[in-house]
Order: sequence, then C-alpha cells, then structure tokens
Amino acid sequence: MSGASQTPSHPLLRHRDGHHARVTYEELFFDLVYVFAVTQLSHKLLTSLTLVGAIETLILWFAVWLGWQYTCWVTNWFDPETPRIRGMIFATMLLGLVMAASIPLAFSDRGLIFACAYATMQVGRTAFIALQLPVGHPLALNYRRMLGWVSIAAVFWIAGALARDETRALLWLAAVLCEYISPMFGFALPGLGRSRTQEWTIEGGHLTERCQLFVIVALGETVLASGATLSSTDIWTPAVLQALLSTFVGILAMWWLYFGTSSKDAMAAITHSKDPGRIGAYFHYIHAILIAGVIVTAVGNDLVLAHPYAQPTFSQIVVLLSGPAIYLLGSAIYKKIVYGVLPRSHMAGVLILLALLPVAFAANMSLIGWLTTVTLLVVNFWDMYLLRGRQRKEQT
Repeated sequence: MSGASQTPSHPLLRHRDGHHARVTYEELFFDLVYVFAVTQLSHKLLTSLTLVGAIETLILWFAVWLGWQYTCWVTNWFDPETPRIRGMIFATMLLGLVMAASIPLAFSDRGLIFACAYATMQVGRTAFIALQLPVGHPLALNYRRMLGWVSIAAVFWIAGALARDETRALLWLAAVLCEYISPMFGFALPGLGRSRTQEWTIEGGHLTERCQLFVIVALGETVLASGATLSSTDIWTPAVLQALLSTFVGILAMWWLYFGTSSKDAMAAITHSKDPGRIGAYFHYIHAILIAGVIVTAVGNDLVLAHPYAQPTFSQIVVLLSGPAIYLLGSAIYKKIVYGVLPRSHMAGVLILLALLPVAFAANMSLIGWLTTVTLLVVNFWDMYLLRGRQRKEQT
C-alpha cells in the first residue's frame, strides 16, 4: 500500500515518468465484479430494512470496499500488464466473485464461504506481493507489516464465520477494524516497526481516477436497479413514470455533485501535497462513506419506483432520507480534503434532509423522493454559484 520515495527499480513496478499513469484494461475488468457486489449489497439492505440488517450490510460493505481498496493500492505501484500481476488480479477477481455471490446469505448459511473467499483474497494478494520483493526493497517491510494485519483480520473473519448471530457480527466488525484502522498507524507491529505516510509516494492521478471510476460503478448500478424495477412493473402508470423521473434526476444530481466541481481538483490535491500517502488514504476512507450513500439511495429509489403512492414505514423513511444525507456528508468531507474548506451548502443540505423527517410521516414515497432530489439540486446550484463567483474573482 505504500512505497519509499526513492524506490529501486523492479520488473513488476509501474514505470514512472512523471505523467498520469493510465488505468489499465485489467483494472477495468476487475471492477466488473464490484458492479455485482454493489448490486448484492443494495438487495441485501432492501430485503432486511431493520437495524440488524443495516449493521450487517454495513459490515459487508466495508469488506467489499477493503478488498477493492487494497487491490487499488497494489495496482498503483505494480504494473497490471505484467503477467504475474495480471494473474494475481484475475485470481483476486475470482475470489471477489465468490465473495459477492455469498453476500445475501453471509450472515446465515454461507458465512464460511464469504469469510474464506475474502480472507484468501486479502492474505493471498498481500503475501504474493511480499514474496515478489527482495528483502532489502523499501516496499518489502511495508508489505510484511500489512501481511501481519490482514492475517490477524483473517483469524477474526474465520472465527466469525464459525460463530452465529451477534457474535459473528462482533468478530467480523473486529476484522474490519483491523484492516481499516491499521493503515492509520502505519501497520505497526512489534519487531517490524511501522510505515510512515511520508514514504507512501503514490501516483495521484491514477488513484483519484480509480476512485472516480468506482463512483461511476456505484451510480451505474443505481441506474440499472431503477431500470430493473421499472421493467418488472406490470403497468407503467403516470405515478410510476414520474417516480422514475425523480429518481433519475436524483442520480444525475449525485453525479453532478461529485464530478461537476471537485473531481478534477482531487488529482492536484494529492500530487501537490507534502504527504501524498496520507491524502490518498483519506480519499479511500472518504469514498467508503460516499459510495455507502449511493448504495442506500439505490434502495430508496427501488422503494419509490415500486410503491410511489404508498405511505412509507419508519425504516423506509430512514432509508429515503439517509441515503442522500450520507452522500452529502461524504461529499462535504471529500471537498474539505480537496479545498481545505467544509462546504456550507452540503451541511445545509444535510440539515434540510433531517428537517424533512416529520414531513415524511405525512407524505407518500413519491413526494419524499422529489423532496430529496430537489435538496440535492439546490446544493448543486449553490456550489455552482460559488464556483462561478470564484472564477470571476480569479479573472479580475
């Protein structure tokens, strides 16, 4: 997940010439598994709209994200077009497919399959890279530390799979924390020391583009889910069609919020940072929140399309309002990292969504869908107004 600033050449490392390292076809092919994984997660939440179901989906989402994230860091350093790295990516892809397929029953009959596929993916990938590097290579010690932490996490994953109910959730949460928090402390282990983020010289353009492509994957899955729900509807009434319009405009607003103002500046934020490794790690943590918002919003869209005039239950109201709110919160933190300022527009949007809670009890799903969409559009127009104001000041 890192490397030293003066890393010696290695046949598997990407060639760095100061230009933006392109995303390879191998990486794009690998991402196809995660289209399926995001779909599985949204269906998991849709079919279990309870507090327990939400916690289970959150734990599974973190596992899915960590599997993608650790692979993304590997391909930021190692060339995916070399046969050995390409083979590693495809092996990881197969394990990711098994993991994603077992998501619906991960907390019941397929827990051991999910845990074994995920742990093998994390430990196997890291061990493979560690074995490719000579002992004295600056990357080698970092990957040994990382291997130690993913191995510790694997124990919790397998132990959780052998347990039941709340015990499984607690053990799997411990496993997630091992993998999610250990990079913050440089994968510190007794006898191996710790890595420093200042040593994590990453290719900023490649990393930001990979995160942006995952956002596209998540938003694309949301569009597909809306299309699938519409296709399964027997009669396309005006209520269904206007519900489709509100959900589609909402997806466009989420796209605009991410790609319209900040995505192009994210690359410069990493490239010009004195500590690009830390900024890169922040980007991955923040995108876990952003994409979680997209997944929850996809579930809300399904509810609106399936039952536009229905009176929502409390759990359905929470889903309808929390999806956009989580996305706005993630976007606000993202822009704070990129620009150094927390956008007031986003925080105002979150407050508006919270204020809609009492209104939602007297509204149908379609109206709630329109209210959340309008909120996202207002935030977008507010941001565009501020952006144009900054541009005019720069020109004068």
